[in-house]
Amino acid sequence: MRIGIVCPYAWDVPGGVQFHIRDLAEHLLSRGHHVSVLAPADDGTPLPPYVVSAGRAVPVPYNGSVARLNFGFLSAARVRRWLQHGAFDVIHIHEPASPSLGLLSCWAARGPIVATFHTSNPRSRAMIAAYPILQPALEKISARIAVSEYARRTLVEHLGGDAVVIPNGVDVDFFARAEPKAAWQSQAEGAGDEGGARPGATIGFIGRIDEPRKGLPVLMRALPAILAEVPDARLLVAGRGDEEEAVAALAPELRRHVEFLGMVSDEDKARLLRSVDLYVAPNTGGESFGIILVEAMSAGAAVLASDLDAFAQVLDQGEAGELFANEDADALAAAAVRLLRDPARLAELRERGSRHVRRFDWSTVGADILAVYETVTEGAEPGRSVAADEPAGRTAQDYGG
Repeated sequence: MRIGIVCPYAWDVPGGVQFHIRDLAEHLLSRGHHVSVLAPADDGTPLPPYVVSAGRAVPVPYNGSVARLNFGFLSAARVRRWLQHGAFDVIHIHEPASPSLGLLSCWAARGPIVATFHTSNPRSRAMIAAYPILQPALEKISARIAVSEYARRTLVEHLGGDAVVIPNGVDVDFFARAEPKAAWQSQAEGAGDEGGARPGATIGFIGRIDEPRKGLPVLMRALPAILAEVPDARLLVAGRGDEEEAVAALAPELRRHVEFLGMVSDEDKARLLRSVDLYVAPNTGGESFGIILVEAMSAGAAVLASDLDAFAQVLDQGEAGELFANEDADALAAAAVRLLRDPARLAELRERGSRHVRRFDWSTVGADILAVYETVTEGAEPGRSVAADEPAGRTAQDYGG
């Protein structure tokens, strides 16, 4: 099958949607499909062979964050050229309601279109206001996917229609096979006084440091109370942002308990998650799924997360990981101290999480997405997802894969 995937956000700026699209493309390629991904990318950005650049993106406030999007006449022309030359059997557009390549592709494409909705925002005035503009494009979509029940609810309430829920996928074995790094593990792995925390207990956080909704400020507010009870604990932080500002509110003597790792590779992210005693996800909102929780469970980490609806769903309502009241630093600290003092509970969470996470493996998620593709392409003429009023042809120049 010839599959064209549209990424709305800049390929060179890490994010959950980009990672999902990357992993989906590579999963489909590994199963013999032809895949091309169209994505914004700055000049000179190293791109996998299956990614086609739609040009430079610009930062735009979107869904409580700053997204790097691509829109305009030049982008529209690149979309049409990619569609024409790709002669795809199906187009898979991510975030078609965002002012980026997804919407441009929806306007331009003809033929079977699948759309995945990632956003969870129950009070999006912008989406409501934009509905008259979006409606003609969205009516062309053959099938809709939402990455969670909360993303589906946002779609239904703001744009109408419905969607099948298929979660984001993870290569579970990639994380499960990662080797822990001794420098990131507890100083005495598996040791500790009865009823007390293990010496050197390690807490992990991965996310953009300077994006408030990722929740690092909440974790920093909780850290003094955690260290008061677990004085040899340390926090490992992976992600880009202003490190000095992140610890500015901490007393100087506590700052030595925080180690910043900067941006880490996928391999080191997996090793970090395999090494920590407790992974904390203190995100405050704007999350429709929670891929980092799935990655942490895949690596066998015990997870403590804010009780966002999407996080509660991923963690099986607290069965596969513990939850604390959103934005409540005291509740976070109390839960973290209790878990770090209870090795048996940490082991139980690791075991439950490792079992639960198998439902998110690409072997399952990829098959579900392919089933949607097969449904919308059944009876359709092959290679007809092309730009409207443009000639199609499999002899045209090929892109990406």
